[in-house]
Amino acid sequence: MDERKRILIVEDEEAIAELERDYLELSGFSVDLESDGGKGLARALKEDYALLILDLMLPGKDGFEICGEVRERKDIPIILVSARKDDIDKIRGLGLGADDYMTKPFSASELVARVKAHLARYERLLGSSRTEIPILEIRGIKIDSTARRVFVNGKEVPFTAREFDLLYFLASHPNHVYSKEELFKEIWKMDSVGDIATVTVHIKKLREKIEIDNLSKPQYIETIWGVGYRFKV
Repeated sequence: MDERKRILIVEDEEAIAELERDYLELSGFSVDLESDGGKGLARALKEDYALLILDLMLPGKDGFEICGEVRERKDIPIILVSARKDDIDKIRGLGLGADDYMTKPFSASELVARVKAHLARYERLLGSSRTEIPILEIRGIKIDSTARRVFVNGKEVPFTAREFDLLYFLASHPNHVYSKEELFKEIWKMDSVGDIATVTVHIKKLREKIEIDNLSKPQYIETIWGVGYRFKV
């Protein structure tokens, strides 16, 4: 099995974990299971996985903790799953760097579809990073899409893969207003139903990193109320 297709599921409900594993293995993936958060984190950091699926409520360390620590060390897709439906949990998870948040119960086929979508997107990123693309420089912001690096007033600022994609897309289409649905479809490559909070959270994170003069009055990413967002030049 190709190492890029190894998936780790950290889930303490055995029946759910085994069902997810069975469907993913039928789709050609190699799947490992862990039921303890601490052991799951250690394995995620030590071994080479293409994607992580994390339950939120786990013994040892919860899914939020695992997500945050993995994201600091690795740039791979992370899907959080939980029976909790509160938006605050989704916002927190996405803010920690998760790529997706699924609310139980969901179909195993939907999980497989999302796994494939996230892996395909990361593979496209790896491919595009090999292509020489012009550097964008806009009022103190320098975006190097070849090296996938961002500099604000000469200082490099770290961005997650999704944050970089969103920033580069908006900056490369200046003054164009995009709805949240359009941005989700363009960056996440999936249906936006129920996932609008994802875009909102990522826009907030972008502003925290580039709007260093006055966060309350954004100079780069402008909100067009009732419509969406645009990057001003």
